[in-house]
Amino acid sequence: MAFISILFVRAIMCPVGAIVDCWSESFLVPLIKETMPRDRFISIMQHLRFDDRDTRAERVKTDKFAAISDIWTRFNENCAKSFTPGEHMTIDEQLFPTKVRCPFTQYIATKPDKFGITFWMATDLDTKYVCSASPYLGKDPSRQKGERLAENVVMKLMEPFLDDGRNVTTDNFFTSLSLSHRLLQRKTTLLGMVNKVRRELPQLAKDTAKREVFSTSVLRSGSVSLTIYAPKKNKTVCVLSSMHQDVTIGDGRKRKPNTITDYNHMKCGVDVLDQMAWMYSVRSATRRWPVAVFYNMLDLAAVNAYILYKACTGWTGKRRLFLRLLAQQLRCRFMQHKEILAQRQVLCQGL
Repeated sequence: MAFISILFVRAIMCPVGAIVDCWSESFLVPLIKETMPRDRFISIMQHLRFDDRDTRAERVKTDKFAAISDIWTRFNENCAKSFTPGEHMTIDEQLFPTKVRCPFTQYIATKPDKFGITFWMATDLDTKYVCSASPYLGKDPSRQKGERLAENVVMKLMEPFLDDGRNVTTDNFFTSLSLSHRLLQRKTTLLGMVNKVRRELPQLAKDTAKREVFSTSVLRSGSVSLTIYAPKKNKTVCVLSSMHQDVTIGDGRKRKPNTITDYNHMKCGVDVLDQMAWMYSVRSATRRWPVAVFYNMLDLAAVNAYILYKACTGWTGKRRLFLRLLAQQLRCRFMQHKEILAQRQVLCQGL
């Protein structure tokens, strides 16, 4: 725990530079130096493992994430048990920036950090609490033939939270008519942007040339509606919704329908969470991908702990102060044990 506390102290005190600089004279952080000698910290980091290396080769045959899958599963279970999400949830991807060599590192040109490990995440819209998360490991042999990856991801992430009348908001990678029908069967509604390359979209949704600016068209298929809105000339956006029974047009200059307005409000859950985790991140340079995943898990766990602490105590302090309190609590027992050993050593010298 003292090792983890040092990671959090560095995240809030000196996030730039090598972590060993925290023991140097130029960039000394007294709290870190009091907790643990530099060589002891480096030794723990070098020998940090999250599974049994002797059995890893066998487990990797069926689980690419075997080096840290046990701890990641426990983290997911604790996240689901510790918090009941509200009515609205958001699912999106997170690219955790790292260039470590592993089979599932991805390059995504549209992201600020081009290289990293992709995680699918389901968050509570109001609090930005991480309810469940799953890494993208490439082709999944357990996925049924013919099932889209996006639908498989959404159903797995939402499994603990289905059948309770919630709504889930997704981007155009996930949203589809078949997904909305599957969720409706589990008493869950869907709101999401639709990619125009979807075969299920009618030609009316793809034609943009003669559409009037700020105009809206609504198509229905059972209890699912498709809103086609033109925000500017020669451009349309399509939003699929099983949440809205009626689509109403706003009174503003742009005459936005309520499906567009609600989507803009509800789509930001994972993005805000990613910003919160990045602001005080324990991430540091590493060549081992399990350690990079461990850093991301600590960042997400710290955000969740902050949300739970505020909900249980009514605390209104800043997250940086909370992380300092968290680090102090993590090192408390270690420092007490260290003090007892020092007292015993003094007594032995006196004898």
